[in-house]
Amino acid sequence: AAVDIQPACLGLYCGRTVLSVNGSVETYGDCGVCPRGQRTDDNKICRQCTGSPDRYDWLYLGFMAMLPLVLHWFFIEWYSGKKSSSALLQHITALLECSVAAVVTLLVSDPVGSLHIRSCRVKKLSDWYTMLYNPSPDYITTVHCTHEAVYPLYTIVFIYYAFCLVLMMLLRPLLVKKIACGLGKSDRFKSIYAALYFFPILTVLQAVGGGLLYYAFPYIILVVSLVTLAVYMSASEVESFKDLLVRKKRLVVLFSHWLLHAYGIISISKLDKLEQDLPLLALVPAPALFYLITAKYTEPSRILSDGGNGH
Repeated sequence: AAVDIQPACLGLYCGRTVLSVNGSVETYGDCGVCPRGQRTDDNKICRQCTGSPDRYDWLYLGFMAMLPLVLHWFFIEWYSGKKSSSALLQHITALLECSVAAVVTLLVSDPVGSLHIRSCRVKKLSDWYTMLYNPSPDYITTVHCTHEAVYPLYTIVFIYYAFCLVLMMLLRPLLVKKIACGLGKSDRFKSIYAALYFFPILTVLQAVGGGLLYYAFPYIILVVSLVTLAVYMSASEVESFKDLLVRKKRLVVLFSHWLLHAYGIISISKLDKLEQDLPLLALVPAPALFYLITAKYTEPSRILSDGGNGH
């Protein structure tokens, strides 16, 4: 019997698309790029992504969804001023914008109209950068096999950022114009202008470093939240539990950082073994407690006075 021997499909991510299926016999096309929503299997055949994101994938998407919201809140607080009463409403509006954008992004993703998404499993870091693995069989002609091997974890973030930007431009200017009476005309829109800067930065960050962020985001959360908590408590001159209770805003900031700490710990442990991983959440308040206990011993004026007395 004649056997159709096809040339080897070179390249790490090149594959053959299934043209037709006749019973158990499949007919394949030429070696090339897989269609969107497919990736190659071990036999270099393009197969449909039929899996669902695992817990770690959802935690990564949650992290990427939190980035614009946290930046919104930071710049709203930064530019609102002490006399402005509009900050709270702007915070709520930013939360609404990002929440609606997240839901709409899930609804327009495959399968359309459902909050579930169909995805391919991430196997290694190179899955995020298929454009770097296009083969050149004769060292002259390049076979372009760039496709989204981590479908849809790469592109769904761009879609989400686009919806966030559109909703912000539709809702925020009207709100700020109505309620931001305590600010000058040039100051009231500065938080929106800031978003027009950081959204392109976040887009480039995802385009270039999406794969690196996928593996590093739990540690980024822990380090950044620890540093920002220490800086905030130092800038606010919080040295005891009493100082925390003086203003409700300080407690809100503290609990927000605790939520970030918990998110980072859960992302690292993945909660695979609940009996071992859940007790780790008891470490969430530890950095703040350590700071409050040791703050009085590290106050610069106290150190200087003790040094002066020693001489």
